[in-house]
Amino acid sequence: MKVKVLSRNPDDYIRETKRDIHKVPRNYDPSLHPFEAPREYVRALNATKLERVFAKPFVGSLDGHRDSVNCIEKHSTSLSLLLSGSCDGEVRLWNLAERRCVSAIQAHDGLVQGICTVPDGSSFLSCGTDKTVKQWSLNDAGEVTPEPAATLLGKTVFQSIDHSYGNSTFATCGQQVDIWEIDRAEPVRTFTWGVDSVHAVRFNQIETHLLAGCGADRSVLLYDMRGSAPLRKVILKLKSNAIAWNPMEAFVFTVANEDYNLYSFDMRNLNLPLKVHRDHIAAVIDLDYSPTGKEFVSGSFDKTLRIFSLAGTSDRSREVYHTKRMQRVSTVRWSLDNKYILSGSLEMNIRMWKARAAEKLGVLKPREKTAFNYSEKLKEKFSYHPQVKRISRHRHVPKMIYNAQRELRIIRDSKKRKEANRRAHSKPGAVPFVSDRQSTVVSEKE
Repeated sequence: MKVKVLSRNPDDYIRETKRDIHKVPRNYDPSLHPFEAPREYVRALNATKLERVFAKPFVGSLDGHRDSVNCIEKHSTSLSLLLSGSCDGEVRLWNLAERRCVSAIQAHDGLVQGICTVPDGSSFLSCGTDKTVKQWSLNDAGEVTPEPAATLLGKTVFQSIDHSYGNSTFATCGQQVDIWEIDRAEPVRTFTWGVDSVHAVRFNQIETHLLAGCGADRSVLLYDMRGSAPLRKVILKLKSNAIAWNPMEAFVFTVANEDYNLYSFDMRNLNLPLKVHRDHIAAVIDLDYSPTGKEFVSGSFDKTLRIFSLAGTSDRSREVYHTKRMQRVSTVRWSLDNKYILSGSLEMNIRMWKARAAEKLGVLKPREKTAFNYSEKLKEKFSYHPQVKRISRHRHVPKMIYNAQRELRIIRDSKKRKEANRRAHSKPGAVPFVSDRQSTVVSEKE
């Protein structure tokens, strides 16, 4: 004999504590919810408006340098430590959590051109215009030792320095690219390729034997430490000021150019850039990737920071940061926890920004986290709706930047219209169509 009884799970309707909210059963049948899409659209619109209301990206500044900040570098093992070098030869170690200077040393006689940390975090290297590379150790208290642990003397002025992620070698650049070992007084290997000077060098984080540099002859050079000669060379229309490798995709790198744009390349095909990132109105000086490899931040002589996305079809920046007192940005870095952006500028300040302007700092409660994730999905779902798109893209920028952007847009549209007219009034094939990406690369050499 079968007896049918009602069976209910108490977890479905009984609260665990008095502070819990009552669970409300919901039927997800779409026929019972005819106004679900309009309701979600209104929620997405309100979430987009609230995001702009709470967008306060500036966190704080680090004061103390007596000259322009020329370079900054993240610590390789600690999220709270930051290294900075200025034009008066001083190197400072900062505690970001407390926003104070831990140590200050007079490292070089001239400008500090570059700083890099050793992967284990026990020391860091600095180079300057006094033709020296110095290694500085960090003691148990987290302070910089007053005397360098090692000093290497070069033959030419150093422009940049970077340490390999896989071994104990590091690279410097100037009139040539040198590969060094800290326990040897002479470079292990030297690369030259008809360039009068190389002013930026960066190691690949994944393929640790690869490094790239930017030359004064408008070239971007690729080197392989396993070989005796440079790997490949691509020449752009104008000079590139900085280069950064994608930390998640070994073959992708981005260069900051003098023509106000940034170009992302795949090193397997240097004839054509993957993407052209445009929004700056002056030369782009520095850039750095986020730890996720999906975005990067750039600093420019137009006194702004911009955040670009590598994915998608848009070549515009998703965010622009600026303040009234910030002057030309000389260096930028993205923190290793993907939450903050650090920038150094010519008025002797280091500024800290939020990577997402409207993000709430601190620990989120479970309900806050759920509401935030729900709002993000709604904004993503309705991101192409005209009203949501207009609100999310709107930014207040200084009048100088606004007018310069409009002027550049008029110049670009005029150039395209002129080429279209020439093509329309010429023989078929006499004036081929050349896109912006195709016109970027002047030549490529192997």
